Amino acid sequence: MKSDHERFQELIKEFDTAMLVTRTADDRLEARPMAIADVEETNDLWFITSADTQKVDEILSDPRAQVVCQDERDKYLSASGTARVVRDRAKVEELWKEPYKVWFPEGKEDPRIVLINFRPQEGEYWDNRGANKIKLLADAVRAYATGERPRADDADTHGRMQL
Repeated sequence: MKSDHERFQELIKEFDTAMLVTRTADDRLEARPMAIADVEETNDLWFITSADTQKVDEILSDPRAQVVCQDERDKYLSASGTARVVRDRAKVEELWKEPYKVWFPEGKEDPRIVLINFRPQEGEYWDNRGANKIKLLADAVRAYATGERPRADDADTHGRMQL
């Protein structure tokens, strides 16, 4: 049986996009969808963005951040940690994908490009695919029939950990 860390790492690599949540100067939480450029073995996430965005200013003021991922109704992931803005042309070259040209018509040489490195410290996931989905549906039917709530924290489908 895989550990929560192993399951978290496998799951995070399956997402192409995430909601990156940062804190504004007036202490509001701001979320926006971001394409995930890379996931490292340490679970660090990399995003490509423009230096002149609000999220960059927010990260420079307060590095606390959260990443939330969802795929249909089967898998979910949340991670809290810190983000930092990175100016590294070699890393941009390594992470560059042609679809990014939509946001950066000048390509990977665009001087506005910066990277966001998100380092998770706590993570949580819910994986309701395959046999877990069947078990979840059976629990829901049983709960409906008996009037009792289904178990929400089944060890096969849910994990929470320090990263």
